Amino acid sequence: MNASLRASLFVVWCMLDGGGSFAQSKSHHYGLRYDLTLKSGVDRADVALTVDQRVKNNIWSMRFHIDPERHQDFVGDGTIEADGDYVTWTPPETGGRLSFHVAVSSRRPNGRFDARITDDWAIFRGDDLVPPARTEQHDDAEADATLHVQMPPEWSFVAPYREIDNEVYEIEHAHRSFDRPTGWMAAGRLGVRRELIAGVRVVVAGPMKQGVRRLDMLALLNWNLPAARRLTPDMPERLVVVSAGDPMWRGGLSGPNSLFVHADRPLLSENGSSTLVHELMHVVTRLEAEKGGDWIVEGIAEYYSLKLMWRSGTLTDHRYKEAFRKLETWAEHAGRLDVDIARGPVTARAVGVMRKLDHEIHKKTNRQKSLDDVVRILVAARQKVSSDRLRQAAVDVMGEPADSLDDKQLGFGGADDD
Repeated sequence: MNASLRASLFVVWCMLDGGGSFAQSKSHHYGLRYDLTLKSGVDRADVALTVDQRVKNNIWSMRFHIDPERHQDFVGDGTIEADGDYVTWTPPETGGRLSFHVAVSSRRPNGRFDARITDDWAIFRGDDLVPPARTEQHDDAEADATLHVQMPPEWSFVAPYREIDNEVYEIEHAHRSFDRPTGWMAAGRLGVRRELIAGVRVVVAGPMKQGVRRLDMLALLNWNLPAARRLTPDMPERLVVVSAGDPMWRGGLSGPNSLFVHADRPLLSENGSSTLVHELMHVVTRLEAEKGGDWIVEGIAEYYSLKLMWRSGTLTDHRYKEAFRKLETWAEHAGRLDVDIARGPVTARAVGVMRKLDHEIHKKTNRQKSLDDVVRILVAARQKVSSDRLRQAAVDVMGEPADSLDDKQLGFGGADDD
């Protein structure tokens, strides 16, 4: 019997025999299929979840945290219990199907949209389609999840996932057992540009006739994504950038492996900053804040949006220094750093803290270390960041507490700064 035949028979035996190592590794997997249906001009998405666990009952219930104004009309097999902002689904032991409707469009208080569907296109986050869920399941249970998209035949679809069949996408999140679609997505009559940059599959997409500068965005990413990868080598394999004009929100918003930026936002502002590169930093670091720690997340994103562009040659030394000078002036209007949401002057002040910390690390380590090393520690920890965690990371890098992070320097523990 040749080696190839022996190998083939071994695989078949593993699949048929419950004691094989291959079968054991798959015994707690269950099928999870998401069906998404979009219709032109209909401000509603039809979503369905199908659980297939005919081999073994691995997941027993899902408790979804919903937005009652957006997620409605839950129907399914098994039992469904609604309680305010929560819907609990207990499927039959062998699996079942749960369907519901989602209002796609989302308007912010300023009247701008951060999700919208029109006659010709739709832009939204997968996070808003399928609400987060707490599951009761086997300790080793893991979903093999796919997203199946149905839409008008002339439409195309973009998502931060690998397409494994026509409009079928593999949903895989390495650190989750219950996978659900997340990140920015776009559908409709789209213009799409794709590029492989620093090993990352980049897609830039936006509706036709919306003024989306797809090639300009790819050029800026081509200059700066390699520098971002050197900072955080464990980057996502895919990056999706979606864009559209008014009445979408006039800014940038990041999501898992993806970001949105308004078509009219300058790729490089007069003050040297870049919304696109700032949001890119959120995507590649994936940092989230504990209460009062948002200044760290925003400060790192803005500081490195400048530093990456300087490292890549996008910004000259003069423009780089001038950008910090303007931020220092803006920071004079900031109060406390530890606010719930860091914006404007608070972010500018946070950038100043990051710059001082970077210089302090350089000095105390004879330029052997930098803020890069602190950021890598925070990213690798996969924990929400706080002032204490930032301080500890700085100690791990320098071997001593950072003077630039003491309470007096940060303005903590007293009245608001003037």
